[in-house]
Amino acid sequence: MGVAIRTAGEGDRELVVRLLDEAFQDDPVSGWVFPGAADRRAKHPGLMAAFTDIVLAGGRIDLTEDGAACALWLSMPADDHDGDGDAEDDGPAQVRQAVDPDNERIETIGRLTGAIHPAGRAHEYLWMIAVAPGRQREGLGTALIESVLDRCDREGLPAYLEASSDRSRKLYERLGFELAGPLLDLPEDGPTMWPMWREPRTRKA
Repeated sequence: MGVAIRTAGEGDRELVVRLLDEAFQDDPVSGWVFPGAADRRAKHPGLMAAFTDIVLAGGRIDLTEDGAACALWLSMPADDHDGDGDAEDDGPAQVRQAVDPDNERIETIGRLTGAIHPAGRAHEYLWMIAVAPGRQREGLGTALIESVLDRCDREGLPAYLEASSDRSRKLYERLGFELAGPLLDLPEDGPTMWPMWREPRTRKA
């Protein structure tokens, strides 16, 4: 039986924030942004809330009907040069100011990912995907991604993402994503991120 998916609305905001927070507490990039465990527990939800609000306003959040997984997507036009859809200079700084003004890494991660984001071709951008810790390895994340990739194939649109762990990179490779340019090694001995691109697949009759 397939996974039922719907588009999240404002009423789902707290659920989405909680999903993102729980799923990314132990993510290497989140650990780099908030190195201290106590600090991460306190401030990480605020960063996930900022991301959720950006996508609710300018993109789309797909949510499984049971509320166990969500995916944050932005439709990027051909002339967009900024990965998060905000003004190239102000977006990361605004997020930092709203979440934790003293934490430079919040702004740094936004600027670095924005700098490597492909431009010049319209595409779907998978900003984040989260599955509740107790529901992982059930195929929920794959179902969320494939529902959009199917549409990309029908419409001839590529897709892009940044993998934040080696495990997620391997999942994306199985879905047809390939490495898109040099790896992003975060500064100060930070983790590696993998920019990945997927060309639309031609459907056979």
